[in-house]
Amino acid sequence: MNAATDSHHHASMSLQDVTVELDGYIALTNVTFNVGAGTLMGVVGPNGAGKSTLFNTIAGLLPVGQGSVTLNRVDLRRGALAYVPQRDSVNWRFPVNVMDVVLMGRCCRLGWLRRPGRKDRELVRECLCRVGLWDYRSSLMTELSGGQRQRVFVARALAQEASVLLLDEAFSGVDAGAQEVLVEVLQALRDEGRIVLLATHDLNNLSRRFDQVLCLNRHVCACGAPSQVFTPEVMEELYGVQFSMDGEG
Repeated sequence: MNAATDSHHHASMSLQDVTVELDGYIALTNVTFNVGAGTLMGVVGPNGAGKSTLFNTIAGLLPVGQGSVTLNRVDLRRGALAYVPQRDSVNWRFPVNVMDVVLMGRCCRLGWLRRPGRKDRELVRECLCRVGLWDYRSSLMTELSGGQRQRVFVARALAQEASVLLLDEAFSGVDAGAQEVLVEVLQALRDEGRIVLLATHDLNNLSRRFDQVLCLNRHVCACGAPSQVFTPEVMEELYGVQFSMDGEG
């Protein structure tokens, strides 16, 4: 997969004064931030803060009311942005196996009319090996744990050769061991020059793993290195007065 990494190194993403309105409700207001290649960014904030709305907007699934989303050197027509949505939004009753889900990533990249060939299947094998799930290739998605399902979706994003990955609450309901595996995979993708955005509620375990953190509560409360943004003032703006990084608050 190293041949594909050159295309990731120059990818960048910029949001400028983005405002999004949903059914008369202002979900995001004047959101501005930049993120360059080789960045693992956490997106944190309370429920209703607009994290999913932000991801849907970046992915082009929601219209921008005002402002702009700029994805440089990211060819959306070629599937170079991959979105792993919240688990609740996936129909798990659909009988599909792990291999087929990851092959869908190739179809995204190649176009749905072209049948995957031997090289595509080799890439899919490599992607599943990277997330430690090659032995589960014939398993149905319904048979997997939450952490395993998330790793399948990361493998699908890899098969797309995506430069930008958006993961919405990928760690919710996932045990600590599975989280660790996922973090290592995401850090490896970051090291290859990809942009990885991960929305999460879990500040205690994950906050120090991020290169940058976007603190969102319908507007940007702070954006920068974890050591800079997790101040009492920002935490109060995000969660209210009674929040502490040591407790649930």
